[in-house]
Amino acid sequence: MSNKPELSLAQIWNMNFGFLGIQFGWGLQLANMSAIYTKLGADPESIPILWLAGPVTGLLVQPIIGAMSDRTWNKLGRRRPYFLFGALFASTALFFMPDSPALWFAASLLWILDASINISMEPFRAFVADKLPPSQTTKGFIMQSFFIGIGATLANALPMILRYFGVQGSADNGVPLTVLYSFRAGAIMFLLCVLWTVFTTSEYPPDDMEEFEKKRKEKPGIGGLFSEVFSEIPHAVKEMPKTMKQLALVQIATWLGLFCMWMFFNLTTAYHVFGAPNAKSELFDRGVEWSGWCFAIYSIVCFLVAFMLPRLCQIIGRKQLHSTALALAGLSLLSIYFIHDPNILQLTMIGVGIAWASILSIPYAILSSVVPANRTGIYMGVFNFFIVIPEIVASIGLQPLVKYVFNGNPLYVVMMGGASLLVAALLVFQVDDPGEQPGAVTVVGAGH
Repeated sequence: MSNKPELSLAQIWNMNFGFLGIQFGWGLQLANMSAIYTKLGADPESIPILWLAGPVTGLLVQPIIGAMSDRTWNKLGRRRPYFLFGALFASTALFFMPDSPALWFAASLLWILDASINISMEPFRAFVADKLPPSQTTKGFIMQSFFIGIGATLANALPMILRYFGVQGSADNGVPLTVLYSFRAGAIMFLLCVLWTVFTTSEYPPDDMEEFEKKRKEKPGIGGLFSEVFSEIPHAVKEMPKTMKQLALVQIATWLGLFCMWMFFNLTTAYHVFGAPNAKSELFDRGVEWSGWCFAIYSIVCFLVAFMLPRLCQIIGRKQLHSTALALAGLSLLSIYFIHDPNILQLTMIGVGIAWASILSIPYAILSSVVPANRTGIYMGVFNFFIVIPEIVASIGLQPLVKYVFNGNPLYVVMMGGASLLVAALLVFQVDDPGEQPGAVTVVGAGH
């Protein structure tokens, strides 16, 4: 819609508040799923394949939902139906996840959880552009980044906070009660936050409603919608701008590194830093809780750095800033090899947090300068391919590597992630950024 009115700070807060719940759900998953799988009997080499749900659902769901939401209009609007539908299923999966009686049950719930989170999250990326005039889009994306940092921090720190207040013991399946209650809280928070956005924020109708309805009648119903969506995705891939193709290489190396960290950081903390002899020991539980606290630190750093990004881009440029941030994260993960003190381990998350703030913003800022405005939803979905494809490769390919090369040691997977981030830092310099302007950076969420 042209000539969109400026919104108040409260309105921008309301339209992004649902992102707080979504990031709470992501944070719980990233910090705890490997430990839950281990409690249910998984060996380290089995962990990657059990994480396959996230990247596969991201690959399938995000571009489809992005394109579908571009073409949807009903009583709830364009994006809000997807926020609500995804939240209902994601909250259900979060609620029951820590009660899983067996590996297959937990893995099945993770597929439901990841698909549902992707359904809720993907339209949020286009929501800011839908609602805000150009003069306020940066403010809208920074608000989204604020909720990313707060949601992930609360999710990661909650098990440790609950232990501080006296929560002890384990469920029948061995999962600590601190984790179980955190997932319960996450389920409630996810749903309530999304409902807040759904019921406090309206949406603008398509610019040309007559043309919109004409196209919808040409291919009526869900079948017609899916037909149109699936026919557009190959065209979008074929017509990718040159800069987007260059960014794809950076994203592949970046997200391979992040996925290695997310899968094995908590096991590395438990075994390498805390010295846990096995998954049933008290040291293992303390190590997993501490790894969640470390993830909370990088989320806090991300939040603080996000507000500095526009100024930093003015000083050194977008590509230089992004490359430096990725290199800091890579070196931080490699340094864990030498760390056996939990307090020192926290310092590694400073570099990861700086990189996370940059990863959530600068690639999307560069992308937004080269893709057509009327195809934002579909291109954001296609761009997600370069996040999930390396994760799928890692999920399938890491199993023999962990078993036969790394001898079941999760530390080496985290270090491999650090090396991959260093490669990404070098690849940034081959990206052509035609839209680079002093301070021209927006902050958006990313996910599977």
